[in-house]
Amino acid sequence: MQFSTFAERYQRHSGTVQLMDDLGRARSAAGPVYMLGGGNPARIPRVEEIIQDTLASLLRDSTAFRRMIGEYDNPQGNFIFLELLAATLRETFGWNVTPDHIAITNGSQSSFGLLFNSLAGPYRDGKFKKILFPITPEYVGYTDVGLHTENIFDGRRPSIERMGANRFKYHIDVGALSINDSHGAVCVSRPTNPTGNVISDEELNTLHRLSRNAGVPLIIDGAYGLPFPGMIFCDATPLWDDSVILCLSLSKLGLPGLRTGIVVADPAIIHLIRNANAINSLAPGGIGPTLAAALLHNNDLMRLCNSEIRPFYQKKVRHALDLIDTQMADIPVRVHRAEGALFLWLWFEDLPITAQELYQQLVERGVYIIPGQHFYPGLDEDWVHRDECIRLNYAAPDSDVEQGISIIADTVRALYG
Repeated sequence: MQFSTFAERYQRHSGTVQLMDDLGRARSAAGPVYMLGGGNPARIPRVEEIIQDTLASLLRDSTAFRRMIGEYDNPQGNFIFLELLAATLRETFGWNVTPDHIAITNGSQSSFGLLFNSLAGPYRDGKFKKILFPITPEYVGYTDVGLHTENIFDGRRPSIERMGANRFKYHIDVGALSINDSHGAVCVSRPTNPTGNVISDEELNTLHRLSRNAGVPLIIDGAYGLPFPGMIFCDATPLWDDSVILCLSLSKLGLPGLRTGIVVADPAIIHLIRNANAINSLAPGGIGPTLAAALLHNNDLMRLCNSEIRPFYQKKVRHALDLIDTQMADIPVRVHRAEGALFLWLWFEDLPITAQELYQQLVERGVYIIPGQHFYPGLDEDWVHRDECIRLNYAAPDSDVEQGISIIADTVRALYG
């Protein structure tokens, strides 16, 4: 069958497709599987209990139930949720946010697909603009959302700070950074998927200043950050004003199946998202926003983030780091400083094979990770470092993390001989 050129983007190999295919293959595998590759959040009993109780309450309320599943929401999203979230952002951070500054999408991937293609690509004045990633590696899901045949991303290498015997941290190379009229927006995730990096307040403020001076918006992907789910393990001040587009999600609260993305931005951006929702899907899904509104109304949402979600992941990441430090003590590995999110980023210096080949060997032993080369949108230059890194998700059950890290250590140790 023949397809249009539009379909070519869905026919090529993609890190995003590999990630989601891995999830499916792992579920149907015959032998033991240690899923350390996907982005699924952990199951936190107390969080699940509160969510189940809240959902049960909504199901008992016939009016709320009917509105949640039997009626379209406004294309901008559930207005009760918009009002409650705007009030929370005003009260918590002092931001001048109203419901006109917030829109709901069907998941963060939808948010970025619309934002990137609205701010990058061909303009009527003949210019072709790109999304600037001032630091890579960055989220694998960004790479494939561009609708244009020409690459719409401009990625930059980080500077690397070696820390102690087996840690390191990426920094924005501010001295080499230039934001100009070839860029339609600047984008950074905080904390970063895949590395767990949290750019400093100083770095974020510099990006904000340079973006404003260039007249382009700064997109902050806060899917793992503030105000929720709050998976940040270091000091970090959130940032928003009318030149910032803040993208949030309900997924990492433990609700990835509800596919609820949130955009906080200037009303012109919100109007664009509202219209796109109406055209592409009539309205965003209503279950996620209705559930989140109830959690906000009961003051449960922020409490769960602070008292359950962040401490849970802090304990998990310490456990995973202890395993790596113990089991890989004789291997030339460095781990990116774990400052947030639910991933660890391992750098095997002078790895004898590529990370993609290591991935294949690990799959044969039932361990799923993500090889590093998929996380560099817009960075076209050769850089051996990205073929020496892997991402692993430490949110899996402790027994899976323990066995998976043990197998990774054995496999890599054999490679170094």
